[in-house]
Amino acid sequence: MFVLRGLNKLVFGDSSKESIVEISQGQLYLVRPRSVKGYSELIFKDAAATIRRTGQEFQYQLVVQRAYEEGEEDLLAEEAGEDGGIEGLGGEKDEKTFLLDEELQFRTDVRSTGEKIFAWRDLSGDVDDLWELVCDASVKLETAALFERVALQCQYERKFRRSHENATDEDLEALSYFEEPIPEASPIASPASKSPTITAAPDTAQLFPNTTKANMAKKAAGKAPVPQVTEDPTAAPPSVSQPAALGTLAEAVAELHLFDFPSGTFVLQDAKVHATVTEIGNWEYWLHVVGEDREWLGQPIFADINPVFNYEYRSFIFNHYLDDGSAYSWLIRFKDPEDLEHFHAGVMQAQWEHSNQMKWQKAKDTDREYVMEAFQDLTMEDAPEEQDEEEEEEEEEEEEEDSDVDDGQRSERYDDDESEDDVDTDDKDGGVNSQLAVGYKHDRSFVVRGNKIGVFKHTDDNQLQFSTTISNVKTPKGKAFNPNKVMLHAEDANMILQNLDDPNALYRMDLETGKVVDEWKVHDDIPVKVFAPEKKFAQMSGEQTFLGLSGNALYRIDPRLAGNKLVDDQLKQYVTKNAFSAAATTEKGQIAVASEKGDIRLFDRLGINAKTLIPALGDPIIGMDVSADGRWVLATTRTYLLLIDALQKGGKNDGKLGFDKAFAKDAKPQPRRLALTPSHVAQFQHETKAPISFTPARFNMGLDDKETTIITATGPFIVTWSMKKIMANRKDPYSIKRYAEEVKADNFKFGSDKNLIVALPNEVDMVAKRALQRPTRESIATPSRVGAVRRSGARGSYLGRNDIVNSPY
Repeated sequence: MFVLRGLNKLVFGDSSKESIVEISQGQLYLVRPRSVKGYSELIFKDAAATIRRTGQEFQYQLVVQRAYEEGEEDLLAEEAGEDGGIEGLGGEKDEKTFLLDEELQFRTDVRSTGEKIFAWRDLSGDVDDLWELVCDASVKLETAALFERVALQCQYERKFRRSHENATDEDLEALSYFEEPIPEASPIASPASKSPTITAAPDTAQLFPNTTKANMAKKAAGKAPVPQVTEDPTAAPPSVSQPAALGTLAEAVAELHLFDFPSGTFVLQDAKVHATVTEIGNWEYWLHVVGEDREWLGQPIFADINPVFNYEYRSFIFNHYLDDGSAYSWLIRFKDPEDLEHFHAGVMQAQWEHSNQMKWQKAKDTDREYVMEAFQDLTMEDAPEEQDEEEEEEEEEEEEEDSDVDDGQRSERYDDDESEDDVDTDDKDGGVNSQLAVGYKHDRSFVVRGNKIGVFKHTDDNQLQFSTTISNVKTPKGKAFNPNKVMLHAEDANMILQNLDDPNALYRMDLETGKVVDEWKVHDDIPVKVFAPEKKFAQMSGEQTFLGLSGNALYRIDPRLAGNKLVDDQLKQYVTKNAFSAAATTEKGQIAVASEKGDIRLFDRLGINAKTLIPALGDPIIGMDVSADGRWVLATTRTYLLLIDALQKGGKNDGKLGFDKAFAKDAKPQPRRLALTPSHVAQFQHETKAPISFTPARFNMGLDDKETTIITATGPFIVTWSMKKIMANRKDPYSIKRYAEEVKADNFKFGSDKNLIVALPNEVDMVAKRALQRPTRESIATPSRVGAVRRSGARGSYLGRNDIVNSPY
């Protein structure tokens, strides 16, 4: 990243010089995206920036000074007087001084035009305010790189109170800030303007930064600019005719914009269109947009359209799919908020009725309000006005491939006679990796592959080391089976397995011997559809009991009972078919249960009615997790996650959780729908031709750790959400990493949110969270190499022959 390391002593060597490094010419702006005073203000038309020492050890200043032409200063003083506007923001007239501290979030970029930009936070302004120094064209790239490196060295010394001379490139890079792209200091049109190209709406602005900019910004690496690749603008696909309508749910006149993949913006297609939502029969609904000169689009309304409603920009953003699997992202911008509100209600009614096959009017008022809130951009009630500290950097560039990496591919089949020349990565044993169980008590991960289980050790340097293969999983009676669900149990000494051929029984494997030693018959008439630990972290103890669910019952399983293992007096069975599908527990043993209908029940204990019933959005829930303290409930559907705040605010139950006390009728839990932006969905599907289909999402987990990150996957993409960004209502709360193959299972290493364990069809990987990047055209389109085996001692955790003992995995 930094190529000017040899200049350290030259720059820092002479202590008699106050100034360390200088940018001799540029312009200083103050960019204020949220200010009514204006988007951008030019502070110094001609400026010079220096980094200089202070009178205190390990303290340095970034100083930007105004430069005058000969006689200009005196002339301006005479014309402006004491109240002249030259003072900018009322600070020093000719000099702005900033202490070089990590809090500044100092960053740099290179525009596609070749402009070199430095930016840092305005700590005295609003949360998004930035100072920006736009370097003159005469400033060399090497000079800008040196300036950035010295700034990082100064921050390093202030943070660690020691000289930077022994700091590695990684130490300095850890202080780099890549979280936000640097906005244009002097845009042609401000974000609030009605430009034909919507470049500032949340979830649309700079979603896919220009690839030239992304490559040129190699963060002071001194690399030559990458030539820009010219791409044709995205063209609107042909429309489908509207079916005969039985009734109209919503209609409005609006603008129509199409997301353009090359530029990363929504581009105006038609300034005046007629958009309608109609009912076409059999619980089917139709979205149609037509202009004066052409029919733009028509498609059914269902969950995959991924609707987002943004009232700040009066916009409705959604996905449009063609029969070949390609996806487009559209934006309808309404004239006034009332039109958007009307259309919002119509789309939600159509989607809800399609999913639930029940009329919208039959739902409770509070349930309808809950559904409406979940599908619009909203601010969490306790979102901080300003983040006290920024999340650890998650968007570092991928490490360069090690020179000693073997570029060949190795088989990871379960067999005992892999030949030295075997390079076949296709499965030949009839199975692929399907499930992942991460150890609690011991640093182990277990990966299910057909009727085999691979065991991997977590090393001290955060890699995976193959340990052994448990082959030929079979019942105590000798019948082989492929486990379809697994759960670690009793201090990771046992693993509970389920066999689809016998839904009323579970099996216990002794992990020390690798043998299934017990078959537990749960009940003659009540099957086991889902099972979960008695409490969060129960696997850390010798706890024997755990929870079981059938389609309409919730109960406790005690393996110590004679005969059937279901505890009769701790059974809650419903007469209706609730179609329970997932469950999770808190550290105290409170229980969250979800269903295929999409509703969620919160219990404080087994055997009683739920304290809280969270209404369904209409999409089946396939996974559940709960924060250890019960504050956050996390549900996974195929196309989005639902994060629910279970803490009650106000009223007689203020401060109580929905697990313990029912929410008041007029105070419902607050939903937060976590979805990929429609533009990203379109880009994902443009690359993979596969629909979004999330794996069950999970929080990071550890005995003394707070939940800071959420992990899930869809297709070849690992996706993590930052809780801090969600709470701050950030528009870019997730990061991704793309593999070349589908991600089969994923989780965090226990006790850490920094390392992720990923099971691909034929490989297992431990990846640092920082390897995930902000979604861009480049990061979405570029997969990590699969099959490249890293030799023993090399960085990374792909497993090759030299890492494997006895049987290959």
